[in-house]
Parts: sequence; structure tokens; C-alpha cells
Amino acid sequence: MWMVLLTVILLTGLIAAMLLYNRIRSAQAEAAFPPAGSFITVEGTRLHYIRKGEGTPVVLLHGGVLWANDFEQVVERAAACGYEAIAFDRPGYGYSERPPRTTPADQARLIHGALKQMGVEKPIIVGHSWSGLLALTYALHYPDDVSGVVTLAGAMYKEGYPAENGDPISRLATAPVVGTIFLNTVPGSPLGTALARSSVRQTFAPEPAPEGYREAALALWLRPGQFRANREDILAFPSAALEAGRRYREIRCPVVIVVGGEDPFGTREQAARLRRDIPHAELREIPHVAHMIPQLHPELALEAIDRARELSGAAAVKSISSETRGARCGEPRS
Repeated sequence: MWMVLLTVILLTGLIAAMLLYNRIRSAQAEAAFPPAGSFITVEGTRLHYIRKGEGTPVVLLHGGVLWANDFEQVVERAAACGYEAIAFDRPGYGYSERPPRTTPADQARLIHGALKQMGVEKPIIVGHSWSGLLALTYALHYPDDVSGVVTLAGAMYKEGYPAENGDPISRLATAPVVGTIFLNTVPGSPLGTALARSSVRQTFAPEPAPEGYREAALALWLRPGQFRANREDILAFPSAALEAGRRYREIRCPVVIVVGGEDPFGTREQAARLRRDIPHAELREIPHVAHMIPQLHPELALEAIDRARELSGAAAVKSISSETRGARCGEPRS
């Protein structure tokens, strides 16, 4: 009896110590990498975003690791080229809060609500990696409120997704009680740090990670809350992609698909499949480019955004022309 009680006391003390350690560590990380933008509250959830420039609105949604700053160079280039560029920290990442239920559809709804509050109308939605699904989900749920979609090394389908059949680490990290212990011990440990370094290398490979990215990943990605958000997204992806994938053919706005010829994550196959499902989409496979396009090749992202804007403008002109012809055809004869 006394041994059991002692074990419980020691375990409780260890958990309390790790919680305190991670709180201090998170505070240090946030001091080293503070928020660079503004905040907006939607449905009680506080979202952080970066907003620069004036002109055609473009919304930039990062993948499964860091935050809005993944698009820092794209934001700067877009703002200088006639765009109002808005990059969000997705719910649970960076400095955005995360509500208890946060599927891709939930994230799309929160971002849509934020844009409505901000007075942003019919943006081009850009999704990198995991957010390829999010960008397409947004277009499916709000077809009248989007002028185009760009996917950059996007993941869009359950089949071929690295965790299509589940992920043991994600299930452990999101489990009740045990997950809390795991999140407050393993990610911030030397083992977790080593695995994170390896993950960053693999994510950029065969290209090198830019200076400072690894440090930001070790500081922010390994925070318990953000690590859990990432693992929840991994688990939510297969079923959400399966549901959305059945409806991709319904998307009517311009779609530009960009993928690197050396991307190691199966995104080339997903890009080709999306092109078949959306016949009017344009597919661009770029030689000698891997997965992390926003960080290493912001010019390619901007070229795709330019093309989506061009196609959207052409579609609008065609629609107006058709309406005009219809009106003329309906005019009574003299």
C-alpha cells in the first residue's frame, strides 16, 4: 500500500515538474520567436496572422510544422506586387489558440470567419503541404467566397498520405492522461530534440534547411500544445481527405497545382490525381525542387499566385461577357 502511494506521489511530482519545465521552456521559446502580426478572435478562438500590402487578397496557410512565418518571404514579395497578403498561424500553431474540435473543415470555418471580420472578400487561398487539403476544403465549403486556389507541395488524398493508416506517435500524444505525460516529457527531451532535427532534415531534403529554421522548429514545434495540434491534424487528415476527395470535381474556381520534381513525400502523385479530378486545374511540376517551396522558392509561390489571379480575372470577364450576351439574346425584337 505504501509503495503504491509513494509511486503515485513520485509520479505526480514528476509530472508537475515536467509541466513547470515545459512552461518555462515555452516562455523562453516565445521570447526568442515573438509574434510578428496581429490577433483576431473568432468563435472565442484567438488567431494570429500577418497582414501586409494592398490589392488582390491572398491567404497563405502553412503546413504541419511551424507557423505563418513559413510564408514570410512570400508575404513580402506579394505585398510588393499588388497583393494584400495574409498568413495565418493555423489553430494550435504559432500563437493561435486551438479549440477542442479542429478538423480541416473547422479550421476553414475559423479562417473564413476571420476574413469576414477583416473585410477580406474572395481571396486566393494558398495551401502548403497539409494545408493543400485545407485550401481545397475552404473552396468546397465557401465556393462564392474564393477566387482561386493554389496548392504548394500539397497533400490532398488519404491514399499516399504518410499516415493514411494511422500513426502510433500521434495516437500516443493525443491519448487521455498518457498523452499529457508524453507531451510533457518526450518532445522536449534530448531524444525528442534529436528526432526533431532529423525530421527537419527529411522535410527539406534533398535541399538544405534555411538558416534559423531548425532553431525555430526546436523552440516552437516541440511545445506541448503545438506538438499535440500537429498530431491531431495528422490523425484527422485521412478521413477528412477521403470525404473532401469525393467532391474535388465540384470546385469551379481556378486551381493552380505546384509540386517539386524532387519532393520525397508522394505529392507528385497526389498533384497528378488532383489534376485529373479537376480538369480545368493547371499542374506545374518544377525540376530540382523538393517539398518546402514557401521557404526555399518563394518566387515559385508568387508565380502560381499570379497565375491564379490571371485565371480568376479571365473567368470573371468570361462570366460578364456571357451574362451580357444572354441579356442581348433576351431583348425583344423591334
